[in-house]
Amino acid sequence: MQDYSISLLIFTPLAAALIALCIPTSRSSTFRWVSLAASALQVVVLLTLINSFAPGEGIQFTENRSWFAVNLGDWGLLQANYFVAIDGLNILLVCMSVIITLIATIASWEVREKAKGYFVLFLILNAAVIGTFTALDFLLFYLFFEFMLLPMFFLIGLWGGPRREYASIKFLLYTLLGSIFILISLIGLYLSVRTPGDAAVHTFNILHMQDSANFIQGSIFDPANPWNIGFLDARSWGFLLLFLGFAIKLPMVPFHTWLPDAHVEAPTPISVILAALLLKIGAYGLIRIAFPIFPEAAMAGSWLIGLFGLISIIYGALNAMASKDLKRLIAYSSVSHMGFVLLGLSALTTEGVTGAIYQMFSHGIISALLFLIAGVLYDRTHDRTITHYSGLAAKMPAYFAIVLIGFFASFGLPGFSGFIAEVLVFLGAFKSNSVNGLLPESFAVIATLGLILSAGYYLWTIQRMFFGPLHVKGQMSLDQLTPLTPRELITMVPLCGAAFIFGIFPHLALEWVNPFTDEFVRSVLEAGQRLTSNR
Repeated sequence: MQDYSISLLIFTPLAAALIALCIPTSRSSTFRWVSLAASALQVVVLLTLINSFAPGEGIQFTENRSWFAVNLGDWGLLQANYFVAIDGLNILLVCMSVIITLIATIASWEVREKAKGYFVLFLILNAAVIGTFTALDFLLFYLFFEFMLLPMFFLIGLWGGPRREYASIKFLLYTLLGSIFILISLIGLYLSVRTPGDAAVHTFNILHMQDSANFIQGSIFDPANPWNIGFLDARSWGFLLLFLGFAIKLPMVPFHTWLPDAHVEAPTPISVILAALLLKIGAYGLIRIAFPIFPEAAMAGSWLIGLFGLISIIYGALNAMASKDLKRLIAYSSVSHMGFVLLGLSALTTEGVTGAIYQMFSHGIISALLFLIAGVLYDRTHDRTITHYSGLAAKMPAYFAIVLIGFFASFGLPGFSGFIAEVLVFLGAFKSNSVNGLLPESFAVIATLGLILSAGYYLWTIQRMFFGPLHVKGQMSLDQLTPLTPRELITMVPLCGAAFIFGIFPHLALEWVNPFTDEFVRSVLEAGQRLTSNR
């Protein structure tokens, strides 16, 4: 008997979007309630899913049925399945997606301009994110991946800041470029992989693509007969295309420049979704697709991936320290913190990969909190310039307390989830040289500079904005700095609690992740070594 929990998570917001389309535009207050009802129903479904999830039992809540099939004659049968499931990799990401979307819905409560269009696009984005994290058919994954782009493009371009058109077009161009890379590799994989037992039937099934026995002899990505194309063989090119496509979404330096502009111009709830969820899809794609399908290429390029991760950590932190806009500072901190994901993943140790996944989860919680923090000031003063504020701790003590929690959690203070994630990444990176020889220990040593820099720019921001004499500059008035509203507290306090709870009790999440990472590291290393020796 198939379980329909995942389909409910995906199609509930789509159904709500259809309902919203049928409601007259004049009833603007109704749309937010429709969106809130959809998010609340998702939370109910998620709770039943969590209650039934069994750590260590692999893929669960599977829905796998034929989607379409077309006979192409000599080319065989073109078919794709609606194949979605939950396992130790995506369970945390799905939980985070549902909760963050609920919080972003509440944060969108004051949207009045073109409310119908905003919430319809928001609901479509909600569905696409859940679908991307749960799809195990590569074509289905790609379609959900693409469906995220248009809602985000319009949400930034229509409801963003003064330079919203530039930021939205830049976002779309970068992500479309990444999508093209992924699409090329997808087509090659489809033509190279058959359904087990039937060589005439190609498949988009990601699990089948991970098994080298399912590759057709003499095909583009056949491990036994790699085609040399320039200075790389075909499988290395396939991995490179996937890596570049997902690295743009991560984003990794030097493909990161779209992110600060998108964050600065996006409305606060959309910045929350972008930082907490969309950035994780790049790392998720590497773990779910690129590394397991091309393990030998992943191992060969692991030191380069680790190097790019290291560059992202340091470069992102230095840019954050130089930023004058609070939102831009947080955006560059995201570039730096996602570099830790690359570093942990490139180590290919259980600790490193576990730390990478936990960093994705932790950063999702903390970055959502940080952008809500920036939104509080902007909603009151329409100014995010750090040097325009001083002494805010006396004027807004509750806000100051939340800022301290968010900043301390982000730079990895012990007791918060970010500390656990970074410790695991460092343990994995240090261990890699002695276990599999993929990363030099110097990478982990240099990466510690990122921790020092992150503490520096956060503490410097606190010192400038919250201490000293109370004053504001520009067109602002102290009367604008009103206390936090109940709605703002509802969105931020749960995230503060989550950052603390998962820092003190990391086993609540790690018991779901550890069985997956053990199997992931073992299978990637074994398959990579076997395929390399067979060359």
